[in-house]
Amino acid sequence: MTSPAVAAYLAERPGIVIPIGATEQHGPDGLIGTDHLCPEAIARRFGARDGVIVAPTLAYGMSQFHLGFAGSISLRPSTLAALIQDLVASLAATGFTRIYFLNGHGGNLAPLRAAIQEFYAARSFAGVTEPCPVHCRVRSWWELDGVDALRKALYGAAEGYHVTPSEVALTLASHPDHIAATDRPAPPPLADMILHGGDNYYDAADFRRRFPDGRVVSDASLATRQHGEDLLALAVDDLAKDFFAFCRSV
Repeated sequence: MTSPAVAAYLAERPGIVIPIGATEQHGPDGLIGTDHLCPEAIARRFGARDGVIVAPTLAYGMSQFHLGFAGSISLRPSTLAALIQDLVASLAATGFTRIYFLNGHGGNLAPLRAAIQEFYAARSFAGVTEPCPVHCRVRSWWELDGVDALRKALYGAAEGYHVTPSEVALTLASHPDHIAATDRPAPPPLADMILHGGDNYYDAADFRRRFPDGRVVSDASLATRQHGEDLLALAVDDLAKDFFAFCRSV
């Protein structure tokens, strides 16, 4: 888009969607970019359908615990938080008042929320007396109501925490030529993985010791492209409801 086109959009609508994810290992089942490819696919389909601006995807996230695996790239929590602060401040300065982060990686949540509070804290400590017109919302795509219900119905406990069948299914739908069925072996017994720490991550060496093939209490061999198409369609509808309600909020 050109800058005048964005200005014209802002005369009609206040909101923008920002897909945010990570670039990290997803075991033998998933693409390294899974965590940014999923929110990007949902947001771009939604934006094209409903005429909403979608910002360039933030493809790098806080993934330090995956650095024991080839191809993983991480930002420090402080780096990610600084990036988000600058992004929110820039969008606010140019007229956006509803900034919706569609997240695809759990490790981003703490730095992302901290950065947003830093943005607001600057106003509060400066003694600004007018309520901030800029509102931010953070939503992980798997939390969307219809998506959450379907993924639980499809996979139950095998959904797990990392290299989930739902995220692999989404990438099978959005990037069907990049994951071959022969590359998706069955995982270790789920009970064994649960004994090794569940969703508790420390440093990269600890993660690799607990989860040597990169998967965390999940069985992505259950994922199918049709599951991904169904999840993607639901996610777009769910995002539309949530985004437009957010844009109407006061």
